[in-house]
Amino acid sequence: MPPTTLFDIPTPSLILDRAKLVRNIRRMADAARSRNVALRPHLKTAKSIDVARLATEGQAGGVAVSTLKEAEYFAGHGIVDIQYAVCILPDQLERVASIQQQGARLTLITDSVEVTRAICEKGKALDTTFLVQVELDCGEGRSGILPDSGELIEIARLAHEASHIRFAGVMTHAGHSYQCRSIAEIEEVAEAERATAVMAAERIRDYGIPCTTVSIGSTPTALHARSLDGVTEVRPGVYMFGDMFQAQINSCGVDDLAVSVITEVCSHHASLNRLLINAGALALSKDRSTENMPDDVGFGLVADVRGHPLKQRMKVARVYQEHGQVLLADGVSCEELPVGTRLRVYPNHVCMTAAMYNHYHLVDSDQGDGCEIIATWPRINGW
Repeated sequence: MPPTTLFDIPTPSLILDRAKLVRNIRRMADAARSRNVALRPHLKTAKSIDVARLATEGQAGGVAVSTLKEAEYFAGHGIVDIQYAVCILPDQLERVASIQQQGARLTLITDSVEVTRAICEKGKALDTTFLVQVELDCGEGRSGILPDSGELIEIARLAHEASHIRFAGVMTHAGHSYQCRSIAEIEEVAEAERATAVMAAERIRDYGIPCTTVSIGSTPTALHARSLDGVTEVRPGVYMFGDMFQAQINSCGVDDLAVSVITEVCSHHASLNRLLINAGALALSKDRSTENMPDDVGFGLVADVRGHPLKQRMKVARVYQEHGQVLLADGVSCEELPVGTRLRVYPNHVCMTAAMYNHYHLVDSDQGDGCEIIATWPRINGW
């Protein structure tokens, strides 16, 4: 008989609260609608068709992914408008063509004239058409070209004029919005992101090439942009789940966090005022994104089995491969949390945490005590 509550499942396990997920999805949908832009959910964190169906409900239907395995998976479940939001490699193009044969329209990105030429050549060789967007650097300095660069027009020209390739617009991602510490700072980064994409699109149009898609990304900027004039779509992703880092940069609140890891106390070290849980680096990740934030939660915030943060706040202070070390708060004894006590941990970086699991145990905090498992949703991993 399958487990029916959070008291029955093996630990550690990944928990997804459907009620919070739905609220988070609606919040971003409302933000996109109020700015008159399309919402293309980025599914690199969720990696689940069940989550995708909720996130695309009422939207244009397009999604973004970060691996070709995700593209294959979602295409296999009937999603036909997919952006592969990582610079494409020429040796991946046969695989892209195979995905397109499933009926999907896969948009590729590049910041290279050389790669664009390779895409043209491969399209002819495979007798297929590839859609290409130019990736722009709006300030993060990770990948992409500057909007005033010569390469921008050359890539757009090649993709527009050559056979077996089609120019599909421009895109950028303000990943450096994660370095912001106030909504005002996020607003400034969001405006730079918008201006970069719009400037590039205008340059391309001035050259006589249509540029219908102007795509930006990042959860903080999608939520807090003062204006998205000239932008056609946003591609946020982590907004669906939230995490402790996002809660500290004003993307959500702790009460909005939809994903947690259920774990059990497995050992005590009373003389050092510590206990161990059976969720360590592999179950929680080693991401320390809140390390330099005002509220450092170590490797995750500890909550009770129902998902409520403990009255005397505690965090996972250290992780080993399969163990997490929790420092007991003042006045809390090991006897209050005996071996076998079930706890939940809200992670620093949910994308990294979820990556170790192949399914979600679904609960609903709006139903009863929120401990009943109402479904199990599969998710995929790999490249």
